[in-house]
Amino acid sequence: MSNSTVAKRYAQALFELAQQKNILAEVGTDLSELTKVIKESPDFLTLLSAPKFSIERKKQMVAEIFAAATPEFVHTIQLLVEKKRVNEVKLIADAYAELASQAQGSADATVFSTRELSGEESAKISATFAKLVGKQSLNITNEIDPSLLGGIRVQIGNHIYDSSVANKLERLKRELIG
Repeated sequence: MSNSTVAKRYAQALFELAQQKNILAEVGTDLSELTKVIKESPDFLTLLSAPKFSIERKKQMVAEIFAAATPEFVHTIQLLVEKKRVNEVKLIADAYAELASQAQGSADATVFSTRELSGEESAKISATFAKLVGKQSLNITNEIDPSLLGGIRVQIGNHIYDSSVANKLERLKRELIG
């Protein structure tokens, strides 16, 4: 079984439990905090994988570290420790976020522009492109790309909408040259 399949199964189970208890946002926040911890301190995963500590001690550490988190989140991380799948956490967090976005009618989008977008511009882009992909809203991440020269490029999942000046010039060049 591939890692992504395992991660999706854990994410699906956690998602269903969180949805049942109406705590989707709280569990999502806990998972994003955990991924931040892992990103800032990769030794945390090494600690939870180390054979030096017993599984019970590792589970106890997880409970102590995440005392303020939801019990469902803590139990999931403890289960991952017990099953020796703690390295799947990042993939589980990503899969969970995707499931939560789908359930809430939103999707993640990356908007490439030559400058930082204002809140109003982000809202307009979200409203316009959400309709194109059949969602209620988009969670926009703005990335600065000076090579666009102007305009924007929007990436939503596998869909790319490119209305940048650089793309228009490239299209014009292809038409003129043949």
